[in-house]
Amino acid sequence: MSGNNRVKLIGLDLDGTITQHRSCLEDENKNILDKLRARYSLLIVGAGGCDRIHQQMDGYPINIIGNYGMEISRYDNINNELVIYQRHIIKPNRSSVIERLKRIRERFGYTSYAGEMIEFHDTGMVTFPLLGTKACLEEKLAFDPTKEKRRSIYNFIVSYFPEYTVFIGGTSSFDLVPAPFNKRCALEEYCSENEIDMREVIYFGDDWGIGGSDSHIYASNIRFVIVEDYRV
Repeated sequence: MSGNNRVKLIGLDLDGTITQHRSCLEDENKNILDKLRARYSLLIVGAGGCDRIHQQMDGYPINIIGNYGMEISRYDNINNELVIYQRHIIKPNRSSVIERLKRIRERFGYTSYAGEMIEFHDTGMVTFPLLGTKACLEEKLAFDPTKEKRRSIYNFIVSYFPEYTVFIGGTSSFDLVPAPFNKRCALEEYCSENEIDMREVIYFGDDWGIGGSDSHIYASNIRFVIVEDYRV
């Protein structure tokens, strides 16, 4: 590509874009990444933590933004390891968050769950898994494939957590991310630090609708490619 269409950086969502939810990177998509990496800089912009994403990708050598920008890491090709060089930590009011989520469970009937009712991440991001932290993958995949169940209560949860940006996360959960963090801000900051013009960026994601983790990027001027199926 040339002129204004030149691409220098390819940003990628993870789950639903290049992998199945919480599943390993398959060989076919790994081969595609290898070919892209030979021509462009690659960057994962994810909802999960950097280490978790790195493990899910079986240690693939790629820079990673995690927790919607609360963690930023760079792959060290000399030592073959991922180095988290920036981490924002915003401590949540745990008792308040737990109490509010209990009320939501009671109001909408999500009082039965496997494992814990909430997950607090080291950065201060909060995941609200409707089925619980220990629900099996098959159950999570079957729970809300169209996101209709979560979209029906999305605005209510947003109103309950004004100090967070709320995302419809994964296949059966919500992510509560301390404002102002989101993928768009994280990607723009990364590009600024690495002297990459935003016109040289193209982003691939599947979660672009209301409450989607990629929605802020989709609504921006960043070139966006919608991924309908991670296997295609």
